[in-house]
Amino acid sequence: MASLRSLASDLGLSITTVSRALDGYEDVAAATRERVSKAAAAAGYRPNSAARRLRKGSSETVALIMPTEPGRFYEPVFVELLAVIGERLASRHYDLMLLAARPGAEEVAAYRRIIKDRRADACVVVRTRRHDPRIAMLQDAGLPFVCHGRTETRAPYAFVDGDGEAGFREVTARMVALGHTRIAHLAAPDHFTFAELRARGWHMAMRAAGLSDDIKVMCPSSEDAGEQAAAALLAGPGRPTALICATDRIAIGALRAVQAAGLVAGRDIAVTGHDNIHASRFTHPALTTMELDVRSVGECLADKLLHLIERGMPDTPGDIFALRHCRRASSGETETD
Repeated sequence: MASLRSLASDLGLSITTVSRALDGYEDVAAATRERVSKAAAAAGYRPNSAARRLRKGSSETVALIMPTEPGRFYEPVFVELLAVIGERLASRHYDLMLLAARPGAEEVAAYRRIIKDRRADACVVVRTRRHDPRIAMLQDAGLPFVCHGRTETRAPYAFVDGDGEAGFREVTARMVALGHTRIAHLAAPDHFTFAELRARGWHMAMRAAGLSDDIKVMCPSSEDAGEQAAAALLAGPGRPTALICATDRIAIGALRAVQAAGLVAGRDIAVTGHDNIHASRFTHPALTTMELDVRSVGECLADKLLHLIERGMPDTPGDIFALRHCRRASSGETETD
């Protein structure tokens, strides 16, 4: 098997240049990096991971702590996102370390262990909160991080997010155009930034149409909670004719409540969600929803992490992606997906 020394000799380059080219350093010309990479692949060269970590003074690991019950990952969209991030990081010899911790003291302790022991070179912060103590903790420790989502902190930080405000403004406006006047919002808990932004979009569209925006119910992002919240609205006075749900999981529960009430989604009442999880295509009727381009978001997030680790804060710390709308039968619209 080829060694770093023999590879450098064959290419007529120094060992340092070959090493830095293989590690992706940009102080090596792109053409040289490509030439070295192809030669290494042809020769079957495999870098010594331990030596590379020692040389770079890093763990070559990125940590993601999922705030949930340990060992249980509820959100399907995160599974897809993790696969994309992991693939992108692996191409640069970084591993993605996935941990689970309950929000609160357990989650804080997990971050502290990573910071104290330098178990990772950077962190991905998910399920961002409007007032998020994790941001200050990581900034004070000097540990690079990228948020999947935004916070209300004034300190500069890197993030990647979807434009939930615009997405919910658009879907609500579409329901108004269909003739709905009593449009309810089944919102996720408002300490999450995504929930606040999505609710804001609904509020804006309702006010722009001159409609009352007082039918808002907050509930956990789960099928059970969505069913209970929708059932209470459908059983009460002034029943809404459209349910704009913060997530697909809430919307799937709402569809069950609609059916239990003897109504037909898409005919008697419109139901919409967000995330375009796989199950949304198989509900009855199929769920109208919206989604982020998971691959673009995951690659952008991974690239920001690598930039932070190797070169510091990128010129554009934050990126907000437009949402793709999937119109299906549950909203009574002409299907586009």
